[in-house]
Amino acid sequence: MNSVRVPVVEKILNANDQIAGQNRLLLDRAGVFALNLMASPGAGKTSLILKTIEGLSPLFRLGVIEGDTAPVTIDADKVAAAGMPAVQINTGGECHLDAVMVGKALESLSLPDLDLLIIENVGNLICPAAFKLGAHANVLIASIPEGDDKPYKYPNIYRGIEALILNKIDLKPYIHFDQDYFLRGVEMLNPGLKFFPLSCTTGDGLPAWLAWVSEKVHNVKS
Repeated sequence: MNSVRVPVVEKILNANDQIAGQNRLLLDRAGVFALNLMASPGAGKTSLILKTIEGLSPLFRLGVIEGDTAPVTIDADKVAAAGMPAVQINTGGECHLDAVMVGKALESLSLPDLDLLIIENVGNLICPAAFKLGAHANVLIASIPEGDDKPYKYPNIYRGIEALILNKIDLKPYIHFDQDYFLRGVEMLNPGLKFFPLSCTTGDGLPAWLAWVSEKVHNVKS
């Protein structure tokens, strides 16, 4: 009898993509623009979320989905303290969010009461790149302390994003970071990618990021 090889990974990703499409439909019907925010641990995802809330909450109604590998609510508590609805997803050790997890979280949010939803993915530069969530835009946060070689080491996550943030630019005088080398690697993988160098500590560069997000929210709602 001949054996049959089942492409398990392909089937999992196809099923995930179908559910991601359902998530997108829910968001579109509610007029909610969703961001999938990815980064390595410590790059500044939560800091950027809090600065985005601070800058855009006078204009838009925001909500946040927090993904963590352990049942801790540190980041979700920070968001809630800022006055925004937050849903915590415990992945049970999984290194990424998937469309099923996000779909369950959407059920806990009142989407008609939101304009902007930020999904904070698990801190990882590999797994999140493979799983669509239904968000309108995938955004990656890199940071100065991580080094300038990340586009060369983790190309897949740079290929599948709509915008790239380079955080902690205030540390440039103290840490060697060849930005030209970094951007050459990015350009090879994702030509013309929207790029936002900024600092959540000093606020430098944040207005350009906030303006881009604002435009995206208006486009979904129009």
